[in-house]
Amino acid sequence: MITDATRRDRDGHERQHPVPRPVVALAGVALVGLLAAACGSSTPSASPTTTTKVAAGGPPATPAPSVQVVADAMANSTIGATILVNSAGMTLYQLSTDTATTSACNGACASAWPPLTVASGMTPEGGAGTGGTWGILTRTDGSRQVTYKGHPLYTFAGDKAAGSTSGQNLKDGGGLWTVVTVGATSTPATTPAKTTPTTTKPSSGGGYGY
Repeated sequence: MITDATRRDRDGHERQHPVPRPVVALAGVALVGLLAAACGSSTPSASPTTTTKVAAGGPPATPAPSVQVVADAMANSTIGATILVNSAGMTLYQLSTDTATTSACNGACASAWPPLTVASGMTPEGGAGTGGTWGILTRTDGSRQVTYKGHPLYTFAGDKAAGSTSGQNLKDGGGLWTVVTVGATSTPATTPAKTTPTTTKPSSGGGYGY
């Protein structure tokens, strides 16, 4: 198929010349292709998917145990040695019939000689100058009693002030009570042993029998 095209001859007259239709069609197709290419070039391409690599974490850190300072070292002129005292400055004692894993002072005895204890999850530790090895034993009532060098620790209800040692060498509860000393210094041998009835409380009020 052909179509007419207008051209001017040398004399300036317009004349119609037939133009083959396939040429027109091809020109149209080419024009559409150019427009499509132009539009395509202006269309933003999709952003590539990116993956952020997360460093593999190790196992969760084990929480450090909660440490509680339960005792301090204090020079005591009455005993003539450096002794252990609790956080309130009260003298700490040990009982001769105890072992590193068992307390022989329970029930009424523990009222006169309160054991030094720590809450569950707490690790006992001594202050500066105390040295020694600290541990815990479980009492018959389930409480956790502090031990020092393998000896369960107690205070004494008869001590009314910090640094008092009225329980020193007291025989009570089936054993001998002594102040816990620090280092190699031992309790003076001249300190007399005192005996307190274990069944009845004297009328004077000075005993701690039970």
